[in-house]
Amino acid sequence: MSNFVTRNIPNSLTCCNLLSGCIATTFAFSGLQHLALLMIVIGAVFDFFDGMSARLLGVSSPIGKELDSLADEVTFGVAPATMVYTLLFQLQYPEAWGTVYEYMPYVAFLIAAFSALRLAKFNLDERQTTSFIGLPTPANALFWGSLVVGAGHHLAHYKFGLYIVLLLIALSCWMLVAEIPLFALKFKHWGWKGNEVKYIFILSCIPILAVLRVSGLAVIITWYVVLSLFANRHSDKSSAQ
Repeated sequence: MSNFVTRNIPNSLTCCNLLSGCIATTFAFSGLQHLALLMIVIGAVFDFFDGMSARLLGVSSPIGKELDSLADEVTFGVAPATMVYTLLFQLQYPEAWGTVYEYMPYVAFLIAAFSALRLAKFNLDERQTTSFIGLPTPANALFWGSLVVGAGHHLAHYKFGLYIVLLLIALSCWMLVAEIPLFALKFKHWGWKGNEVKYIFILSCIPILAVLRVSGLAVIITWYVVLSLFANRHSDKSSAQ
C-alpha cells in the first residue's frame, strides 16, 4: 500500500497542476484575471514539487513525464493564452482594419501552440539538464499573466497597446523555441563563485516585486532573459580569451 501511495504522489501533484490550469482558464474566460494569475502561480508551485518529489522518492516514470507536459500545456500554455485572448478584445483597433478585430484575439492562442512545441522539444532535448534552451513555459506564463493583470488596463487605453501586445506575442513565441541558453536556478553548491548570475537575479527580484508588485513578474521575466544573454556573452568572451 505504501509503495502504491509513494509511486503516485508525483502524478497526483501533476494532476493538481493540471486542475489549476483548467480553473485558471475558466477564470480568464470570465474576466477574472487576478484569479487566473493566482491559479497559474499555484500550478507553478505544484509543477515544482511534482518533479522534486519524483526525484526524492525515486519514482520517475515515462507516464509521469508525459503527464507533466500535458499539465504544463494547460497551465502554462492555454491559460495565459486565454488571458491574452480576453485582453485583445479590450484593445483599440484602427478603423481601417474593419471587422478584423473580431478575429484578431484568436492570435493569442499561438502562445498555447508554441508552448506545446516547446514542451515537446524539451522532452527530447538532452542538453537541458542544468540550464534551459529557450524560454521555459512557466516563465512565459507568468510574464503574460502579470502583464495582463498589472498593465492590461493601461494597454487597453493606450493608442499603440494593440501593436505592443502583438509584438510581444510574436517575441514570446519565438523565445519559447529559440536556441538561446538561459540559466536555471539549480545550485550545485551555495558559494558565490559560479553562482554569481543566480544570486544577482534573486537579489534583484526583491526590490522589483516590492515596487511594482504584480507587474513586477513581467519585469522579472524580462530581466531573466536579459541577464541570461549578458551572462552567455560574457562566458563566450572568457572562453575566447
